[in-house]
Amino acid sequence: MEDRLLELMAARHGHFEFESGHHGELWLDIPRLFVRPEQLRPFAMELAKRLSDTGAAIVVGPAVEGALLAQIVAEIASLEFGFSDRIVSRTTSGEVTVDYQIPRALRQFIQGKRVAVVDDVVNAGSAICATLKNLTDIGAVPVGLGTLLALGDSAASIAFSHQLTFIAISQRDNRLWEPADCPLCATGVPVDDP
Repeated sequence: MEDRLLELMAARHGHFEFESGHHGELWLDIPRLFVRPEQLRPFAMELAKRLSDTGAAIVVGPAVEGALLAQIVAEIASLEFGFSDRIVSRTTSGEVTVDYQIPRALRQFIQGKRVAVVDDVVNAGSAICATLKNLTDIGAVPVGLGTLLALGDSAASIAFSHQLTFIAISQRDNRLWEPADCPLCATGVPVDDP
């Protein structure tokens, strides 16, 4: 399954900077997963099947691609659907920050419900962590974390620390570095334009 997922996302190797600020060697063109929905559906069906034991009433995914997958999984599992919006802001020092928040119109709808959080790929896990924080802040009850592909051990660690059932259709070793610790930067390899 991993090979097929990587193929659908046109995996590339190089030197990349991610939304989390980390550097790594693997880039995935995740939007390509959604070009041919019939190719994604078997993976979404498997994820919905494995999430069924969590007792979730609603499936929530971080925008954009995580939310698209969460909606497909919710439909397959006959569950409700919600999403977290990606909020980009700039600090007074000019640093760009990214957060994920449940839209105001959905907060009361999600409050108090058992939630399975679904994302397409979890690498550093910044979108998942921000979504989980916002869900608990509004009074939702996260019970599961599901992903098509877990890169490295961040997703499993996040699930463990939040006491969530963890489901990954596929898992792959992956290395991420803080920019100051990046061996590719240290050897002068330029950051690729994804």
